[in-house]
Amino acid sequence: MKAILLLLIFLNSGQLFALEPIVDNIKSDEVEVKVVDFDQLSPYLCPESDSETTYIINFFATWCKPCVDELPYFLELHADYMDKGLHFILVSLDFPQHLESRLKPFLKENSVTAEVFLLDDPAANDWIPKVNDDWSGAIPATIVCRAGESSFYEKTFHSTDELVELIQPFLNQ
Repeated sequence: MKAILLLLIFLNSGQLFALEPIVDNIKSDEVEVKVVDFDQLSPYLCPESDSETTYIINFFATWCKPCVDELPYFLELHADYMDKGLHFILVSLDFPQHLESRLKPFLKENSVTAEVFLLDDPAANDWIPKVNDDWSGAIPATIVCRAGESSFYEKTFHSTDELVELIQPFLNQ
């Protein structure tokens, strides 16, 4: 864990006093975000070789209000099902230059513990159909998959229960 320590030293009546270290609680550099192009991301999208794990992959951006609105439902689902074989991946479509100023603070503010990728690949017309032939490119977009079987949703989710319904058939395989 990387933290910034600050040691304050005061001079008082000719004596030197050292105060306890103060830890900076911002720690935005602790949020791990892998910046990738689509070729680097694609092995994480529904690996067929992993038949024991159900994946839920959500394409989002911090500037997308429907994406931000549905995030708490994904986070609750992740917390409730991560020990039951669910792996949650967030794929951010934010601009790479906003990684430190917007994305990482957003992830920290929302206590995101899922695996996060920042997709830095301007060839969207090439990779969007590789995600799903029916995807227009609009976000939010979500994939649920396990062992080569998948479902794609280009929509906003409005409850955790709605997400639970989607993953149940995959968890019960």
